[in-house]
Amino acid sequence: MIPVSRSRARIATTVVIVPLLLTLLVSAVAHGSSSSDEAHTSTYFQSIRKDPNLLLAFLREMPKGADLHNHLSGSIYAESYIQWASEAKDCVDTTTLNIVAGPCRGGEVPVGDALADTTLYANLIDALSMRNWRLSGQSAHDHFFASFSKFGQATDGAGGKMLADAAAGAASQHLVYQELMIPVTGKDLETLAKSLEWEDDFGRMQLKLLDNGLRPILATASQQIRVAEAERDKILNCATAKADPGCQVKQRFLFQVSRGKPKEVAFAQMVSAFLMAGADPKLVPPDPDILGLNLVMPEDWYVPMHDFPLHMRMLDYMHKKYPQIHIALHAGELVEGLVPPDGLQFHVRDSVEMGHAERIGHGVDIMEEARPFDLMREMASRNIMVEICLTSNDLILGVRGPQHPLREYMRAGVPVALATDDEGVARSDMTHEYLKAAQEQDLTYVQLKRMARTSLEHAFIGGASLWRDGNAFAVVKECASQRPGMEKPPAGCQKFLDGSEKARLQWRLEEQFQQFESRSWAAAAGDARSGKQ
Repeated sequence: MIPVSRSRARIATTVVIVPLLLTLLVSAVAHGSSSSDEAHTSTYFQSIRKDPNLLLAFLREMPKGADLHNHLSGSIYAESYIQWASEAKDCVDTTTLNIVAGPCRGGEVPVGDALADTTLYANLIDALSMRNWRLSGQSAHDHFFASFSKFGQATDGAGGKMLADAAAGAASQHLVYQELMIPVTGKDLETLAKSLEWEDDFGRMQLKLLDNGLRPILATASQQIRVAEAERDKILNCATAKADPGCQVKQRFLFQVSRGKPKEVAFAQMVSAFLMAGADPKLVPPDPDILGLNLVMPEDWYVPMHDFPLHMRMLDYMHKKYPQIHIALHAGELVEGLVPPDGLQFHVRDSVEMGHAERIGHGVDIMEEARPFDLMREMASRNIMVEICLTSNDLILGVRGPQHPLREYMRAGVPVALATDDEGVARSDMTHEYLKAAQEQDLTYVQLKRMARTSLEHAFIGGASLWRDGNAFAVVKECASQRPGMEKPPAGCQKFLDGSEKARLQWRLEEQFQQFESRSWAAAAGDARSGKQ
C-alpha cells in the first residue's frame, strides 16, 4: 500500500534533390516542431554551454517527458516530512534522529519542536537527506540508505500528500508523467508469507498464498491507492478553477518488491505485483494504476546478493506464466570494491535474460559485466532501455563524468532516459539531472530532447505509441501531417489519440517542444542581461 504509513553525400541531380527535400519536409512535420526551430534552439544551447546560469534557466524550461525511475518515498524533501510529522504529533529520537510515533518517551521530543529549534531542524534535514552527508561519519552509500528508515514514520498516513508533492514537483520541472515505485502492500502480506511453509515449487507457493488470504489483502491495498489518489486530487484542487499544475501530471505505479526481505516475502510481493497489474483478472481484479514491478533495496546487501539467482528464477517463472506484465529492474547499481569482483559480472545480463526486464535501472557496472559489448548489443536489439540516474550514481557510488557508462550505452544504440531516483533524499530534481548530462556528459540539445522522447516511448502506460518508429521518432500515419500545438488534430489523428493514453502524453510533449523551440532564446537571454523585462 502507499504508506498509510523520478547527406553529407553530395546531390548531383534534381531527381535526387526533390525526393530528399520531400523527405526532410515530412520529417520536420513528423517530429512535431520545424527543423529550423530545433536548429535555432540547439545553436543557442551550444552558445550557453559554458554559462551555468543561462544553461540552468534554459534547462528548467525544457520539456522533459517522463520520470520512470522514481521511488515515491525518496522523492519527498525532508522539509515536507518534518512538517507532516509535526502535524501528526510524531516524535524524534534525539540520539538517532529517527522519526517515531508519539507520544514521546525518554530521549524523544516532538518533531514540532524542530520548527522553532534551528539546530534540531538543520540536523533533521541532514539526517533525512544527503545534505552535509560528509559530516555524518558515514559513507555516502550508507548515509543515503539509512535516511529511509529515519523518515519512515513520517510516511504513515501521508500517501495522498506524497503523491501531491511529487506531482506538483514534476509539473514545475515540465514533466508530463511519473512512474512511481511504491510499497503497495504492508505487514499483512509479510505475515501471510511468513506463516506459510516455503516450497521450491513456485506454482504451489502461489496457490498457498491465494488459498490463505491473499485476495482480501490485495483488495485492501487497491482501495488504499484510490484513497491516496483522491486525497492528492483534493490537495491539488484538481477539477476546480484553482487546479494546481500538478493535476496535469499523470501518475502510475510500479509495485516495489523488497529484494532484501526473506525469500517467501519477496515471492509473495512478486505474485501480488503480477496479479494487481492484471496477470489473471479471474483470480484478482487488476488495479488500473499498477503497471508492473521493480525490485528495490540496496543491490549489494547480503540477501539481495545471496538471493539474486533465486529472484531471477522467480521472475522467470512469473513472466513465462504472465508474459504481458511489465518488469523494470534495478541492476548494476554497483562498483568495484562494493562487492567482490564476481558480483559485478552478471546482474545486468541476468536481469535482462532471466528477469525479463524491459528497463534496467542504473546499469552502472555494465563494463564490469562479462562480454559487456555483446550485452549492450543485445539490449539495443531488444530495445531495453536504461534509466540513467546521474545524481544518484554520483552521490551513492561516486561515479560521475567520463566514469559513467552513459556514453557507452549511447554508442551501442541502447535507449536511455534520465531519471531522478530519489530527488528528495538527493536534494536534486530533473532539471539538475539534465544539467549534469549537459555539463558532465557533454550531451547536446538534440540528445537531451531524444532522451525526453525516449522516456515516454518506454513508459509502461497503456496504448499505442505516437511513433511508428520509436528510434527515429517517425509519427504514425494517422498524425503524420499534423504539427502538435499548431491547430486541432484532424479527425483521424484525434481518433488515434483518443484510443491511446501513451500517445496523448507523447502528443503533449511534442506540443511542449513546439512551444519551447518557437521561443527566441537568444533574444530572451539578451533582454535578461540588459535588464529588460
